[in-house]
Amino acid sequence: MKHLIKLLIFSLIITVMPILPVSANDTIYLENGQKVEQPSDKPMKDLKKLTTLPDGYQHLTDYANGYSIDLPAGMELDVSLSSVRNLVYDDNTRIEIYYDNFFNSASCPSTTSFINYNNRTIYNDSNYQITSKRTENINGLTTYINTWSRNKLAKVNNDHNYYASAYFVVNNKEVYTVLIKSTTPRSDYDRIFNSFKNINKQGSPGMFARFAPVEKEWADSTQAFYDKYFAEDSPLTWGIFEPTAPYTSSHLHYLEKEFDYNFPVILIYKSLDSPLPLSDLQQAYNLGKRVELTLQTSSFKLDERENQQLTYDILEGKYDEYFQQYARQIKMFGHPVMFRLNNEMNGDWCTYSSYYTAGDTELFKALWHYVYDIFEQEQVDNAIWVWNPHDLSFPDFKWNHSYLYYPGDEYVDIVGLTGYNTGNYYPGENWREFPYIYDQLVRAYNAVFEHPFMITEFGSNSVGGDKKAWIDNMFASIHNYPRIKMAIWWNGTDWDPNMNPARIYRIDETPEVMKAFRDGLAASNKVEGVEEVEEEISINK
Repeated sequence: MKHLIKLLIFSLIITVMPILPVSANDTIYLENGQKVEQPSDKPMKDLKKLTTLPDGYQHLTDYANGYSIDLPAGMELDVSLSSVRNLVYDDNTRIEIYYDNFFNSASCPSTTSFINYNNRTIYNDSNYQITSKRTENINGLTTYINTWSRNKLAKVNNDHNYYASAYFVVNNKEVYTVLIKSTTPRSDYDRIFNSFKNINKQGSPGMFARFAPVEKEWADSTQAFYDKYFAEDSPLTWGIFEPTAPYTSSHLHYLEKEFDYNFPVILIYKSLDSPLPLSDLQQAYNLGKRVELTLQTSSFKLDERENQQLTYDILEGKYDEYFQQYARQIKMFGHPVMFRLNNEMNGDWCTYSSYYTAGDTELFKALWHYVYDIFEQEQVDNAIWVWNPHDLSFPDFKWNHSYLYYPGDEYVDIVGLTGYNTGNYYPGENWREFPYIYDQLVRAYNAVFEHPFMITEFGSNSVGGDKKAWIDNMFASIHNYPRIKMAIWWNGTDWDPNMNPARIYRIDETPEVMKAFRDGLAASNKVEGVEEVEEEISINK
């Protein structure tokens, strides 16, 4: 979480249905992501209908999401994430369609707040040139329309830098968004937008995507590390973030002695102004530790606005040499590294969140591809790529859903899970037990991802409840999620603006908390049927 211290590849989406070139008045049905001759009589099906029109368009009716719209013919339709968004695309254009409602939202009170929040970046960012903004009534819906553009980015292949958005307001709690991105300005924005209609919902939108990792040609030691810790039958392993390690080891060794447990993995954070990672990796290796190396593309040396600009600067090539040297140092290290790039991207506390690129999650993915390709060019064969959203998206809007940040199967080896019990120090935050967080998170990710999971960082505050009982409950329930192969406790404190402790995640906070963690580790090893052993690492003295 530690924001307080801190290419498109559609072939990877398994349910991509092309809008077929069919004769006039022909109709195609898609039921639960698949083409069918006729719809079934199942009441909760996700049904979509495509009908050809005589003017080079096709009419999409999405019964589950409650709308219809005319779309250019000859494009492809992706309904694999139907409960999040539908996508129509070709090489030069993407049309993304979202439905949001705020009936049960604690963070967004109305569609007005939703629209104002989304437009804030566009209207106040010098990267964007606003070409029009207007309000219209379209088929009985108040509709807010913007068109804008930005400069093309040197490192983005076939950059879609021309935008048009329409917000169709159904009522104070329901809104549809149609977002068009293209490589050149289109002349048919009005044709598309003016066709939009809200219809009665029938059935339920589904999730039909399935993502799986691609086998990599890693160095032998990296493959062995992955097989040991992330194979299907690997037991649960515990790691730790201890702010002083690996720079000093005394407190880490104290914790390991107190817990009678050798943490084989430690978490390290890096930003763009941090020293390159070789020294830290080597220090950790000398302690007998492997590293979850987190690189966040932010800088303490830059002001907030300059940090928000960094995604564009990186994709303009201004950091080429930095990332080349970064990749070379990881390769030079020569031992396995779990490389976590830009974690918690679906939270607007991270300046690499797509909130700062006008809600365009494709630019987050483009940055990931750019860094990954540099690692490939430098022949890095010891990096295991960890993709890691937060369990809660903020803003909790459909365009900011974590799945829309997924870079693609080729680019992700491990799916990271992060959900904290933040306690209730701040207004709006609630005490959340471990199963409350991870039951729904693991269930959702199990349905979509075939990767091994790791909890890349987590913890419980002591403000707002019984931390010892929370830890007991965590250890009692974590084995209910066998696909979680590693869990990293974040042993630190988040401070409020006045430097008062707001979220105290430390497991050495009190003797009672330490005992709960020690007893839980011992029981965890017994449940897994493993003995704690020293990792086989030849330590360089």
